[in-house]
Amino acid sequence: MNHNDQIILGKVGAVYGIKGWLKIHSFTGEPDAILDYFPWSLKLGNNTQAVEITDWRKHNKGLIVKVDGIDDRDEAQAIVGSEILTNKNSLPDLPQGEFYWRDLIGMNVVTSKGYDLGTVSDMMETGANDVLVVKANLNDGFSKKERLIPYLFEEVIESVSIENKQICVDWDPGF
Repeated sequence: MNHNDQIILGKVGAVYGIKGWLKIHSFTGEPDAILDYFPWSLKLGNNTQAVEITDWRKHNKGLIVKVDGIDDRDEAQAIVGSEILTNKNSLPDLPQGEFYWRDLIGMNVVTSKGYDLGTVSDMMETGANDVLVVKANLNDGFSKKERLIPYLFEEVIESVSIENKQICVDWDPGF
């Protein structure tokens, strides 16, 4: 399977208990939404293996899962730190005007007046709203290395074009 067809849903955290359960860190908006996307593969180093989740439970603020065939603490310990991958095709299509973070990363960001602010290098969640981390171009006239731009539609974000890989923002380049 082509690695580009895979996306990271989360990471395997610590071992939980003695029967091979694992804590998982979900990168999905709602932590248990990670359970909507199967099949999973676990990637550790250069090894990727398809796994089946036979059981799961909410635990504190996170989730614990039981992976088929992993029945004790040592076996579970061996996959701690794995990235949880799924096939891009198992993600639902989003409603018009909504985007996955992975679609936004790498996009070019320009102001409504045509100033090129750079490219989206990362996304951050701040609680109030998501934030675009925009890595400025080398020849940025405002000597900015990076800008944090709130991902607020209509207020800041004017348009997102998947085709042109471009986000248009109403933003002062001096910030």
